Amino acid sequence: MLIAAMLASGALQAQTLDGAAPGQLDLSPPLSPAAAPSASDGSILTRKDARTITLKIPPPRGQIVDREGEPLAQNEVAYQVALQFEQFQDVDREYVVDWARTRLARIDGKVKGYTAKTDEELYEHYRHRRWMPLYVSGQLESEEAKKIEPMLGSGLALQPVYRRVYPQDSLAAHIIGYSGSVGKLPTGPINYNEPLWEESEGRAGLEKIFDRELTGVPGMKRLLFDEKGNKLLEEQVKRPRPGGTVVTTLNLKWQKLAESVLKKGCERGAFVVIDVVTGEVLVMASRPSFDLNRFIPGIGEEEFRALQDEPGTPLFGRAFQSSYPPASAYKPVVALAALNAGVVTERSTVYSPASIRIGNHTFRNWSKTPEGDIDVRRALARSCNTWFYQVGIDTGPEVFLSLSRRLGMGEKSGLPLVGETAGLVPSDEWMMKNEKRRILNGDTANMSIGQGSLLASPLQVAQMMAGIGNGGALPKLSLVSQVQDTRGKVVRASVPERKNWLGVDPVSVEIVRDGMRDVVSGGTGTSGNLSFTTLAGKTGTAQWGPPSLNQRLAWFAGFLPHDNPRYAFAVLYEGKPGQTVSGGRMAAPMVRNFFEPLKDDIKEIIEPPKKALVVVPEGEEEAGEGDDVLKAIPIEEPEIGESEETDFEEVQRAIPVDENEEVSEGFEGEVDEGFDGQ
Repeated sequence: MLIAAMLASGALQAQTLDGAAPGQLDLSPPLSPAAAPSASDGSILTRKDARTITLKIPPPRGQIVDREGEPLAQNEVAYQVALQFEQFQDVDREYVVDWARTRLARIDGKVKGYTAKTDEELYEHYRHRRWMPLYVSGQLESEEAKKIEPMLGSGLALQPVYRRVYPQDSLAAHIIGYSGSVGKLPTGPINYNEPLWEESEGRAGLEKIFDRELTGVPGMKRLLFDEKGNKLLEEQVKRPRPGGTVVTTLNLKWQKLAESVLKKGCERGAFVVIDVVTGEVLVMASRPSFDLNRFIPGIGEEEFRALQDEPGTPLFGRAFQSSYPPASAYKPVVALAALNAGVVTERSTVYSPASIRIGNHTFRNWSKTPEGDIDVRRALARSCNTWFYQVGIDTGPEVFLSLSRRLGMGEKSGLPLVGETAGLVPSDEWMMKNEKRRILNGDTANMSIGQGSLLASPLQVAQMMAGIGNGGALPKLSLVSQVQDTRGKVVRASVPERKNWLGVDPVSVEIVRDGMRDVVSGGTGTSGNLSFTTLAGKTGTAQWGPPSLNQRLAWFAGFLPHDNPRYAFAVLYEGKPGQTVSGGRMAAPMVRNFFEPLKDDIKEIIEPPKKALVVVPEGEEEAGEGDDVLKAIPIEEPEIGESEETDFEEVQRAIPVDENEEVSEGFEGEVDEGFDGQ
């Protein structure tokens, strides 16, 4: 019905059959014998103002939806006011212009987006395109169109057009992107197969990347007009075929909640959630964002420049376009590399003073107090810098940086994203090129706590946690699960894949997971604790940006449940210049505020399989004897200590620490010339 309404609207474009303007070709397609004109038609084709019109019908753009089919980008019918000339006989320029001015005066100042026309524009349109509507307003919604319809009268009409709309406004704006007009409708003599209305194309995000799939196939319509402007024939030669549907992996409910949590928890930040098993990105939120509908049908240069110049940079997708020092959220990678290489064991301890001296530099613990002899789990729970300085150097940067790369750091994720950052995992070659030296022990110590030259996006940190949560492999991430054609047929689909083998010992993974559990149960991340499952996480606080700004950022990243991870996450909090921040106080509460409202949804997904049941007859010791009614008897699992072969040891719990982690996770003190101490 929409196509029929739009075709019946008269928003048509034409070509000359006879009396074409000088230099214009007759592009009329040849008529088949069945369509050959009759004798009565001949007079039309030989008259000066007769026209045959061949139109291109732009197809409706396809939808972008979430994993459940909820729309993120779709179409609606809008209306534009258009001036429709009559066919005049032997009139001059002044008459044509006055006729048009009389009608336009009815709506001047009363219609949204009214565009004034010069006398020259009015007369030239009459000369070359009088069979076509001349659009004189912006796009109007249905209610607006109904209000102004009574004032239009003869010579003015409402022309229906397709308009892109984003029903969720600013939700996931940096991912979805926006579309825009391919170009203004032509002026001057009419050409063959012009579009009925302005066509659109993807300009950013998924709209741009999947533009071909979303665009569809245009239709075609042919009409005949006599020299008096009367329509004699209207024929739809080919129906337009709408574009396909792009089905994302995003969960609309979760995305809304994440953006709400970010809005309440920070002025600038990011939130990412990934399925550890499938690699699907369920949430990818950046704050601040922007309303996609401001770009529809187009955005002015001044308004766009104002968006670009806003201090919060709302056009910038922090979740995947920005690189940050991962800070202490990176420490699980160093711990896993050290365990896997045998540098430390589950039970071995390392004396961790308040500070250590490396060369001419003093590297301090964030708490400025000694921790004594501690093992790897306690080092993670306490986020002890001096433990990681020493263990990082003993392990060697090539070992833990190599594991970082296998966990997806230092390269783009491969997701369909515009402007994604690759982050940075430095090498000796990179250091020689950019710092004029190889990686030194001071660099190694600094990178061991996630600072220095090491950089990652929130998406990469969440991906890193998905790899540790998976344990054996890094899942290949996906953001689009399917592309469907107009009939719902799946023409492209993603399946869970392995991106990299991690090549780490499963026991080492379990030890790191236990240390990250202790971060939340009694360490620096207690404010992220959940009521319904055991969370494993790691806080982080880092210096960031130009030193003159004195700016810091905070992290909380991890996965849940601790023992059988299903969802990995990363939350970033950008502090204001001079603000004291910490991952435990700023980022961790946002994780709790996100997952707690989803308790019922998540509990059902992560619930372990039911206990096995053995069915025996009531009153009988063995199944199969007698005809008594059957009942199920649960098989009880052995209690701890029942089996002689089970060797359980007491789990070491981290004692609570001050959640106000200072930025001194980096080194302090004077720095030799040429050494980047940030």
